[in-house]
Amino acid sequence: MGCEAASALGLRVAVLAERPDDAACAAAAEVVIGTPFVADDLEALAAVCPVVTFDHEQVDLDLVSALAHAGTAVHPGVAALELAVDKVRMRTVLDEAGVPVPAYAVVESGEAGHLDPRAIDAVEAFAAGHGWPLVLKAARGGYDGKGVWPVEGLAEAEGVLAQVGGQALIEELVPLDAELAVMVARRPSGAAASWPAVETAQVGGVCREVLVPGRIPPHVVEAASALGQKVAEIAGAVGVMAVELFWSDGSLLVNEVATRPHNSGHWTIEGAVTSQFENHVRAVLDLPLGSTTPQHPHVASVNVFGGPAGQDPALLLPRGLAVEGAHVHLYGKSARPGRKLGHVTVCGDDAERARAAAWAAAVALGTPVPEGIEPPGTVRS
Repeated sequence: MGCEAASALGLRVAVLAERPDDAACAAAAEVVIGTPFVADDLEALAAVCPVVTFDHEQVDLDLVSALAHAGTAVHPGVAALELAVDKVRMRTVLDEAGVPVPAYAVVESGEAGHLDPRAIDAVEAFAAGHGWPLVLKAARGGYDGKGVWPVEGLAEAEGVLAQVGGQALIEELVPLDAELAVMVARRPSGAAASWPAVETAQVGGVCREVLVPGRIPPHVVEAASALGQKVAEIAGAVGVMAVELFWSDGSLLVNEVATRPHNSGHWTIEGAVTSQFENHVRAVLDLPLGSTTPQHPHVASVNVFGGPAGQDPALLLPRGLAVEGAHVHLYGKSARPGRKLGHVTVCGDDAERARAAAWAAAVALGTPVPEGIEPPGTVRS
């Protein structure tokens, strides 16, 4: 989607991909085969790109730092990228800057398979102050719900920490009234633009739907947008940054950040004057940012997932496109049960109709409706 946005501006994108059939390769002007964990591969990408940016956090910060020190323009920048890569770093930086975050403690769990007994003492002490259940998070390597474990008691916590190894976070389990996300685009000069905060629905740590403006009170949406912009400024991010928040008992708390285009911003392709992908390209190249104003009163975006049979949604494309108003985006990934394979966006004047149509199209493409979500007018599959 980033390649498509760049192409519309007459710009060429080179992609670093592990395999020539990776989804982005079909849209890229040039493909470099390799991984961000090999210095020579990163250097090969830099040799054909005046600016290097990222679409995920699974990178080696030391190698990225070396690339930047060698003179390559790396955006969002190593310091900002570290906040997305390292949950401990993110929590401590934001906390010290006065940003509201869930109650937490940092624990050293020891080497994987060799649990430091002091880690269990730390969990026990934290639970004494915040109660059970708690949430344990690996400092690095987690995404889409991976590396995050709700635990009910000390024995369960011990088992998790024994397998994690290294630093981890202990956090309170926040009772949620809603989850929100804010997308912010920033240029190297500091000029920034943000899209309105949106309501998201997560199941198993994975985003299933995005509603714009959602069912959140307007004053909360405004406060969330302001908080997201503050976080992006603290991070010094260049490009698009996602800030995910909890709305709990009258308070906003920052949960996660991602220094890249993000699932919660896919709605902007059809729903806003300028998409997150176009503004990411503009920002990392230090070009003027486009308007982030929504083009419709209501937007609903639902993710397409592989069903139990593993059927490719591309084979069901006529059914998805038959839903009036549905904008279908399939990513070209190989289908398997539970894998995120695309998304559907519907824009309109009525919130419930847009949401119902988006879910109808996603279900038509083979997406199971997860427990905990009840779309209007949709039959559970």
